[in-house]
Amino acid sequence: MNIFESKDIVKQYSNFIALDKVSVSIKEGSVFGILGPNGAGKTSFIRIMNQITAPDEGKLYYKGQSLLASHISEFGYLPEERGLYKKMKVGEQVLYLAMLRGLKRAEALKKLKYWFEKFEIQAWWGKKAEELSKGMQQKIQFIISVLHEPKFLIFDEPFSGFDPINVNILKQEILKMKDNGATIILSTHNMASVEELCDDIVLINKAKTVLSGSVNEIRKQYKDNTFTVTFSGFVNLIEASLRHQYQILSHDEKESLHIIKFKLLDNSVTTNMLLTGLLPIGNIVSFNEILPTMNDIFIKVVEGAFNNVVPNDTRN
Repeated sequence: MNIFESKDIVKQYSNFIALDKVSVSIKEGSVFGILGPNGAGKTSFIRIMNQITAPDEGKLYYKGQSLLASHISEFGYLPEERGLYKKMKVGEQVLYLAMLRGLKRAEALKKLKYWFEKFEIQAWWGKKAEELSKGMQQKIQFIISVLHEPKFLIFDEPFSGFDPINVNILKQEILKMKDNGATIILSTHNMASVEELCDDIVLINKAKTVLSGSVNEIRKQYKDNTFTVTFSGFVNLIEASLRHQYQILSHDEKESLHIIKFKLLDNSVTTNMLLTGLLPIGNIVSFNEILPTMNDIFIKVVEGAFNNVVPNDTRN
């Protein structure tokens, strides 16, 4: 079931088109990635989702209904820009914002205690926001966005300013929210996080949707018949056997094992045929197909490397 849909969203600022007929469908209980290079239109789309700005054309739907201002109270939003009151103490600020979200003081304090301990930031309660680093402010804004336990969350560059330890904490919390039934929209330039967290994505470039769908299916769609085989045996024989049908990309040796990365040049050769040809040559320890990373796909799609190329048919 789709919890959120957009149909042909158009947004224009003067003579600049920020979004050109962008459509998405977001499944309930999933992590959905909104990707694109700087200036592609991601933040414009996120602001429209939050009703900060309105589209010039198109429709938005939440839980099957036209998106209304009343729906926004069900959202949690972490903007890319920092928005804390600089002169206000952190504790007073988070408590004030929590109560604006409808939490009672006692309930808000209980939830804030949990999150401040989670991020080990109890000592920040009495500090002013302007005393905090970028990463510290990001933690506070993340807490504010999730404190009322919304079931629809929008995170715009949530890992910005975080060290690896806190990035991992944040990822685990996002997955925990998903397991508890929340839907998370994630806009990030960290493609490793996209692979780790996202079920589906949309890639926007120059205001248009250029790629969308399941992360797993997209990676399969753009595979390029690259494999690795790890084996013990006569390396000269395996290299000779691969010479005509395969291109050797790399060859490493580790603890008497040969690790060869190669690309299949003949698309008519199946994996079974490949293994049959390799078995007599040595003892195969592992054999894997290498799928392109989302980072590779992002770069190639944005740069137009896949233009006029028909991806592999994933039905085979």
